[in-house]
Amino acid sequence: MSRFADYADDMSTDSTLSANDRRIDYVELVVRDIARAKQFYAQAFGWEFTDYGPEYAGFSDGRLNGGLQVGEPKPGGPLVIMYGTDLAATQARVEGAGGSIVVEPFAFPGGRRFHFTDLDGYELAVWSDTSPAAA
Repeated sequence: MSRFADYADDMSTDSTLSANDRRIDYVELVVRDIARAKQFYAQAFGWEFTDYGPEYAGFSDGRLNGGLQVGEPKPGGPLVIMYGTDLAATQARVEGAGGSIVVEPFAFPGGRRFHFTDLDGYELAVWSDTSPAAA
């Protein structure tokens, strides 16, 4: 059973909570060049964008929404972790889009993951529950 089973049970039995309560709802990244950032995330992850003027673009990855805001990046803060069905293929897309691998793929209880920095220096990670033998 998942270590999150008790949490999920608590969430499903509280009828006063919306389906989105206590879940990550939006991620916003400050980037130097919005066009460059959009190209990187579109190429590496297939994200789609909606422009809201020259200094802001909303994105959707099909599951989570967020935004890119023009400014001076301040890498750090919480680690944003994305899921990838095929970890090796996702790593290749990240590198092909110009990202840098900063932590090579490693195993952890529940799967494998790697960390990378995007073009503005943000460190993010991608995980998969697929074992290396199955990938």
